[in-house]
Amino acid sequence: MYSDPARFCPQDGSPLVEVAGGQAPEQTSAGLRTMVRQAVKRGPGMDRASTLTSTVLDDRYEVTKRLGEGGMSYVYLAKDVTNADTVAIKVLTPKLKEDKSSVERLRREAGLAMRLDHPNVCRIYRLGETEDGLIYLVMPYLAGELLSDREVRQGALPLDLGVPLLVQMARGLQHAHDLQIIHRDLKPENVMLVPDDKGPGGVRAVVMDFGLAKERRQEPEVAKLTATGIVLGTPEFMSPEQIRGKGLDARSDVYALAIVAFEMFTGQLPFQGRNAQEMMIARLRGKPKLLREVKPDLPARLEQVLNKAMALDPADRFPTMSAFAEALEGAEDSGVFAKLFRK
Repeated sequence: MYSDPARFCPQDGSPLVEVAGGQAPEQTSAGLRTMVRQAVKRGPGMDRASTLTSTVLDDRYEVTKRLGEGGMSYVYLAKDVTNADTVAIKVLTPKLKEDKSSVERLRREAGLAMRLDHPNVCRIYRLGETEDGLIYLVMPYLAGELLSDREVRQGALPLDLGVPLLVQMARGLQHAHDLQIIHRDLKPENVMLVPDDKGPGGVRAVVMDFGLAKERRQEPEVAKLTATGIVLGTPEFMSPEQIRGKGLDARSDVYALAIVAFEMFTGQLPFQGRNAQEMMIARLRGKPKLLREVKPDLPARLEQVLNKAMALDPADRFPTMSAFAEALEGAEDSGVFAKLFRK
């Protein structure tokens, strides 16, 4: 699920965060979310979930190296010895696996993502549990580059690359929505660009990490899982209704994807604030920056499409991801593309 360069110190396994060329990140919103490469030292008593390299899980998954970690899991590269496939394995941290709601959330993630089957979304192969109680998810290993890393490395994306990638993301998300699954945490860090000779710029966009995804028609017991006092999602990309804790549908993902698009083309976010709280308040009270205020050379039609997708009232947005994609469509049809982006 991550690109090949090491993300952990080869001497002691301390986690590293990469910046292209070893330099400080560019002053873009993507860059500001990327820390300078550094080693974070760990004290004694590392839990087993963090030291699985060179072990075999359930006599099937031969773990080769650790790729990274998040707030509730470690991610490893592994080989499925039954078929020689390379896979990525997400292992729940032991301190969180004791939390029944965290375990339920992980099981829910697996149950939802195992239903996904689309080239632009990352599915889950299996939910497993070892004899000593480690809970893990098995998913495809995607060798590529995170969209956030591409933005830091190259800056704003050109239209002929950015628009087709957005259409791919929208189509993958429409597939999820058709299964009653809302992502809820769209951001450049959750999109992988994998090599694909048939894709724009030789890559294909894959939406990952449905860890915050929920079924649109959820049971009350599932709703209780988010009632922890912690806002789930990434503040910079959350829709106004998500900030307010309201019910979500596909239009919330439409809103988040529009913010991803704005950043892709400008290197900035459409809402400003000194911290996450101010940015959320701006989302509730203000209007987004106009695309062409930041980059006047971008097409007026693109600005109109993103403005509609970022409307404060969900009823004023595109009703579906398919409708959003159609508004952006044209990368493969030069005639439609010229009409869509005519100034």
